Amino acid sequence: MNARNFIVAGVVQALLACLAQPAQAADRIKVGMMDQQQVIERSVAGKRALEELKSYSTTRQKIIDSDDQELKELEKVVQDTNLSEEVRKEKQEQFRTKLEAYQRRIQDFNREVQEKQRSMVAEYAEKIRAAASTVAQKTGYTAIIDRGSESTVKIVIYNHPSIDLTEQVIKEFDLQNK
Repeated sequence: MNARNFIVAGVVQALLACLAQPAQAADRIKVGMMDQQQVIERSVAGKRALEELKSYSTTRQKIIDSDDQELKELEKVVQDTNLSEEVRKEKQEQFRTKLEAYQRRIQDFNREVQEKQRSMVAEYAEKIRAAASTVAQKTGYTAIIDRGSESTVKIVIYNHPSIDLTEQVIKEFDLQNK
């Protein structure tokens, strides 16, 4: 028997040993499932945080829109055929300077919004973890697994509805984060 066959035989024996004791394993481990995205979207504190993020983004977008309008107006002035060459060059330089500032501002705002979003996700992940831990302790679950989503990693492929603890975690989350 070569080394590979020996390892495979060992793994098979270990699996058979685990399968031979399903009742004991089931008595010791109770696993629940939840949807973190739903906790954020449906909890009072989560809705408030999402609204704050949306407001933050909207405020920045209004500034960008204002800058955009200003650039369009300056571009019309630059294209005016009645301007002297000297004035046209001056307006083109103003336009170039404002365009560069506009592009920097867009990059800065995008970076700010992304950082705020990352910060919020990290903060709320910890708060959700605390609420899930409390629910697990109160209800006797050994572990609570995040279902995942199509936009993230889909962790749970199938679960019986009876182990979905999302509603309980939302209630606990709201209690802990008034």
